[in-house]
Amino acid sequence: MASRKSRPQKSAAPRRAAKAPASARKKSASRKPASAPRASAASRALTFPTLHDSVTSSGLKVVAAERGPLPMVSMRLVLRAGSANDPAGKHGLADFTARLLRRGTRLMDARAIDEAVEFVGASLGVGVGEDNLSVAITTPAEHFAQMLGIIGQLVREPTFPESEVDDARERAMAQFANDLDEPSVIADRAMVRALWGDHPYGHDVGGSARTVRTFTRDDVVAYHRERIGPKVAQLVVVGAVDPKRVAEAAEEAFGGWTGGPEERRIIPPLKRVPQAGRVVLVDKPDQTQSQVRLGGPGFRLGHEDYFPCTAMNVALGGGFTSRLMSEVRVNRGLTYGIGSWFDAMSADGVYAVSTFTKTESTREIIDVSLGEISKMRDGGIKPGELRDAQAYMGGLYPLRTETNESIASSIADMRLNGLGDDWVLQFRDRLNAVTPKQVAAVARKYCFAEAPAVVVLGKADAVKKQLKGLGPITVVPASEYE
Repeated sequence: MASRKSRPQKSAAPRRAAKAPASARKKSASRKPASAPRASAASRALTFPTLHDSVTSSGLKVVAAERGPLPMVSMRLVLRAGSANDPAGKHGLADFTARLLRRGTRLMDARAIDEAVEFVGASLGVGVGEDNLSVAITTPAEHFAQMLGIIGQLVREPTFPESEVDDARERAMAQFANDLDEPSVIADRAMVRALWGDHPYGHDVGGSARTVRTFTRDDVVAYHRERIGPKVAQLVVVGAVDPKRVAEAAEEAFGGWTGGPEERRIIPPLKRVPQAGRVVLVDKPDQTQSQVRLGGPGFRLGHEDYFPCTAMNVALGGGFTSRLMSEVRVNRGLTYGIGSWFDAMSADGVYAVSTFTKTESTREIIDVSLGEISKMRDGGIKPGELRDAQAYMGGLYPLRTETNESIASSIADMRLNGLGDDWVLQFRDRLNAVTPKQVAAVARKYCFAEAPAVVVLGKADAVKKQLKGLGPITVVPASEYE
């Protein structure tokens, strides 16, 4: 569901796989299938630095990890202020506010911020997901304190100039209009609504044209005041810097920070998939292909089913040699790409399949995909498939410890989601301990034991008759997802 996530913002310009707690969240029906890891990856050792904790006088939790030999430092400030906190009728406000954080502070305008970051060879990014808002900088170590001060200014003293708010709104509206020409983006948005409904996760992170056009500077100021503050934030610093210096610099940058809630908002779990057993047909008459999405319940971050589900998904639809890829693409030639993943957030999650095909084969690709999922649900995983999945994921996982940025991301995930500080180091052991019996159990649970939600974007007149028997059909114009 690629359109759902906010694209990180880089310093030079403004402006979103099976979900692992420390992985990227970007997904797309047309993404290239994962390739096999290099042979040497499976034997690559996992290493992780020692973590040092401190707390600023404002209540900001700080985690520092000293790591060399490169003289670089990566900093990530993560706040529980993601899109699930968007006010009613203002979907997209968290993302909109985050984009404006870097457009001016009490001491620096947008140009001065960019110049300060670029002058020292650093990079600055801002991003938003369902649960979190994050500000991240990677910098040469000698400029660590100065760049940490920049982060402090962005979250403590943004000015949100009226002209910048107007420009941001215009850019967002133009992007929504452009998105109507991206069938995969619209299908992803439709799937989010079908799976989550009116749940706090049930809208695109960036909102919609209907909501964003109403945003004012007062909305942004109110969101910053009410949702962004030290008590719902965590700072992670990784690189060539002494942890004691990190604590001192964090106090300098954030010691006087006030505002925001006293504790994070608790997001409720999903009671049921609103469109389970139903078909949403998104009408786009100019299409010669159909975008297809299938989805059902999943699990929250840190759930005990994570490891057997990870193994199962690699075998079913998470890799180039998966069952779905082999049957749907290789054997039948119905598509260039198909994939499945568990999308887990702090409160709950979903399991989804994404693909595309020519209009005439829409029903066939749905039936074949559901057939392969049913085979996994009823028959479980073969021992050889499990071994291959374990080797594949175990071989790729050390990449999570190769850069300061990836380590900072892992630490933030571990701490914010209660995964335990041994999550990274124990990952492969826990994955390798998964048995076929455990995979069979989660397959029965998550492989659409109940009829899934089905979303198809295409030419409704040509597709609707193919979808009979899959459940009640609702036809919606593509413009509904602008």
